[in-house]
Amino acid sequence: MPSTDEQTTPHTATMLPGQPVADAVLADVAERVAVLRAAGVVPALATVLVGDDDASAGYIGIKQRQAAQLGFASPHRHLPADATQEQLHEVIAAFNADPAVHGILVQYPVPDHLDYDAALQRIDPDKDVDGMHPLNLGRLALGLPGPVPCTPAGIEALLAHHGIPVSGREVVILGRGATLGRPLATLLAQKRPTANAAVTVVHTGVADWPRYTRRADILIAAAGVPGIIQPEHVKTGAVVIGGGVRYAGRRLLPDVDEACAEVAGAITPRVGGVGPTTVAMLFRNAVAAAERQVG
Repeated sequence: MPSTDEQTTPHTATMLPGQPVADAVLADVAERVAVLRAAGVVPALATVLVGDDDASAGYIGIKQRQAAQLGFASPHRHLPADATQEQLHEVIAAFNADPAVHGILVQYPVPDHLDYDAALQRIDPDKDVDGMHPLNLGRLALGLPGPVPCTPAGIEALLAHHGIPVSGREVVILGRGATLGRPLATLLAQKRPTANAAVTVVHTGVADWPRYTRRADILIAAAGVPGIIQPEHVKTGAVVIGGGVRYAGRRLLPDVDEACAEVAGAITPRVGGVGPTTVAMLFRNAVAAAERQVG
């Protein structure tokens, strides 16, 4: 871990890109896909898109192209923006029942009149590549095998890949969301060489939240509030991971202000940090799902 000693001169933090992490994960996935295909099994990741949001369609396209590169089949259903909850559930049920489909992804967000969480609960837990089904979150909490939410898993892998010690360190996560903050806290507190941290979860409902972030050896932003982490919120020499983002059209707005690089010892870049690792973990979950289902 970069030194946390006080520094008297400006510096630029070491960058922690996510693409080398993703490349390593995807190379492993490709080898596992090749083994499955040699045994006559074509792993399949099914995707569901509801509506005509350009950004969501773009994300589906990225995943389909990655699937093709890795040797996955990628069946897809595109429902109109006025689709009913029942129609969405019917599509999920069809993919659940199809033995040739090993993983299912419903692209988030869905139109406002639909209940995404209700749809998520209809996915067969063994085909849940996002790791967000309640059963799989329970497996995570108990330390049992199962798909892990992709962004938290990607952050753990990123820290490990770049040689950032986590065990015994103080990790502070700003954000308590179900997709990132909460599962990441569970993951990094588990007894494992790449975890085993003292984890504190704080959120914007805590008036003095900077008091916690300024003491962190590893600070992980997961609030989804653009620019919420400023240099004065970071301990000198700390590791800063930008996990939370929002979008203005296609422009990415990260939680961590770029000026934090003048204080941090190591930091993820504004673009190309956690994002590539999230996609890689999706496919790691997908190939594991195929392996489980074919024994």
